[in-house]
Amino acid sequence: MAGIVLVRDIMSKDLRVVRSDTIMKEVVATMNKYDVGSIIVVQAGRPIGMITERDILRRMVEDNLAPDTIAARHVMTSPVITINENASIEEAARLMATKKAKRLPVMNDGKLVGILTFTDIAVKVPQLLSVIEELVRPQHRSS
Repeated sequence: MAGIVLVRDIMSKDLRVVRSDTIMKEVVATMNKYDVGSIIVVQAGRPIGMITERDILRRMVEDNLAPDTIAARHVMTSPVITINENASIEEAARLMATKKAKRLPVMNDGKLVGILTFTDIAVKVPQLLSVIEELVRPQHRSS
């Protein structure tokens, strides 16, 4: 690919959202219906959190919480890190690496317009693989 690749060039516009008061049974059903591994939680059209399969396992399943009694706001990761659709893919990859985020909701003029994943970058802009390797590299913590 020649030139600068922008987030809007490779982001997915097909994203799924729920409100913070949506019960988790409905959230999981939506994720399954559309075969997605994450869903964005919105309030007044703005992203306030994100729920991933890992969030569901850690905050709902492990604690044995009933999906028909818990709301999305109790499972979501917040605050959510976003990026502008006019940012470069390199900037997005660096943000993902530094924040350890595998998905970024994409904004334009204060509106949610898409989602960018590290898989999108790896598949569509493979020359940035070295930057996103930091996302999947195991972290060694010193005691």
